[in-house]
Amino acid sequence: MDQVKAMKVFVRIYERSSFTLAAADLNLPRATLTHTLNQFEAWLGTRLLERSTRRVRPTLDGEAYYQRCVQLLAELEEAELAFRTVAPKGRLRVDLHGTLAKHFVIPALPEFMARYPEIELSISEADRFVDLIAEGVDCVLRAGALGDSTLIGRRVANLQQITCASPAYLRKYGEPASLDELSRHRAVNYVSRTTAKLFPFEFMVDGELREVAIEGALSVFGAEIYAASAVAGLGLIQCPRYRMVQQISQGLVREILTATPPPPMPVSVLYPHNRHMSPRVRVFVDWLAEVFAQAQ
Repeated sequence: MDQVKAMKVFVRIYERSSFTLAAADLNLPRATLTHTLNQFEAWLGTRLLERSTRRVRPTLDGEAYYQRCVQLLAELEEAELAFRTVAPKGRLRVDLHGTLAKHFVIPALPEFMARYPEIELSISEADRFVDLIAEGVDCVLRAGALGDSTLIGRRVANLQQITCASPAYLRKYGEPASLDELSRHRAVNYVSRTTAKLFPFEFMVDGELREVAIEGALSVFGAEIYAASAVAGLGLIQCPRYRMVQQISQGLVREILTATPPPPMPVSVLYPHNRHMSPRVRVFVDWLAEVFAQAQ
């Protein structure tokens, strides 16, 4: 029995809670996974996973053994790469924030794939909470402040933000010269997909953060809709500058309140805390930091 292969099979079934999903991830027949796990449990002398027609769940021994397997597999991969002096390889599953992917990551991706030709990338796009373990994702790229999480985050950028509105809106409501005048204005409010709460309008005043509540009849969930709403003259928005560079150059929106800009928006890569960062994830995170450093 190939013990390392068996450990990888067990870990993937554990994480996906499904033989079918694990088989797809590993590109192996489902019957192979079943046979391998049965052999592995017999060799260990304990049952690692309870199976039923509806779900797969770990036993107490399986819970404990999973933690050791994840650590051992990561250390084995790292040691192998160090002594064999070979580049990282294998499948890397990442989930990207859509607009960050479009503007920064995807245009630079050919360079990453040329640098690490043995890494097979699988990319998804979401702006929501992703259960990395259950969904089989290695890391996610997210914008905004990080809340309480079981994930570890590495900040790779701080993006400059602006407040802006369309010329038509400013002709109707006037251009505010100070924050005190915002009470007479309307906002397009951005709603968090994770908390369902409105993001407040924030301004830096003499080095201090100040939140201002601005009334608005429109609330949106998506970054593309948010930007389009400002162009349509539906209200004020705050967003990273890169999102509106083209619209500003075309005269579709105008930056306002430049003396009191919003605070920078952090961009972070997140990965599970209960495992060592694999060489594949490590080089991808380092590369993302390079990409954002060059873009700012």
